[in-house]
This record gives sequence, C-alpha cells and structure tokens, in this order.
Amino acid sequence: MNVADLKIKNLVEYENQIYTITEIFQSTEQAYFVQIENDIQSISVPADSIKPIKITEEWLEKLGFLKTYTSDQRIRYERPENFIKYDIDLSSRKILEGLKIYGNAIKCKYIHEFQNIFSCLFGKEAALHYGYLKTES
Repeated sequence: MNVADLKIKNLVEYENQIYTITEIFQSTEQAYFVQIENDIQSISVPADSIKPIKITEEWLEKLGFLKTYTSDQRIRYERPENFIKYDIDLSSRKILEGLKIYGNAIKCKYIHEFQNIFSCLFGKEAALHYGYLKTES
C-alpha cells in the first residue's frame, strides 16, 4: 500500500480491525506513520503496517450501492448517482470488474481508492466512518 495514495478519513485495516486515518506524518528517520482510530482506540502505527480494505459486496452496500443486476457472468451495483456503477465479474478473467463512471472503467479495488475518487468527483470528503458513507463539506 503506497502511503502517497492515502488521505485523511480513508478506511484501512490494522491487526484485523477497521480504522479511520486521522493523520499522516513522517518521522525524523523519514519513515511514514499514520494516526488511526476506531470506536475502541486511537493509535499511531508505521504506514507500512496498515492494509487496504478490498471492495466486496458487503462493502459496496456500505458505500451506498444497491445491487441492480445479476447474471452468470456479472453482478452490477449502482449508486444513487446514475453515472457510478461497480461491476463484479464472475468469470475467471475479471476483465469487466471494477468501478464505472460515465461508462469509463477505473481501477478501484480498495475502499480508500473509492473514497479518494468520490472526493475528487464531488469536491467533498467521503467519510465512510465505521460502515456508513457520509459526505462532508
């Protein structure tokens, strides 16, 4: 996971728990650290010790997507904005899998990537805080 891809409020995994990034900083030894928090604790850990959260059907629903299509080859999820879709390719080739915006495929396998794309599209932070997507001004 590249620390340059991370932003404040991104969701990540650390020691099998979900956390929100609250701060990203560099130590005097040039190593990157992140301050992360959840309902239980707030801790500072090396950035290379956190993991991205893979987008799954469960996470798509938490991100505000609804399942709109199912076939033997594909499952489609759509958000209320009619130009944002996410396809899950059930074939072994996985050619059609991923985020679609205005029909364009965008590589997006992890929650923090979706949060960052959403932020760029809408000019607002997409804070998926412990399972619920909220837009903030």
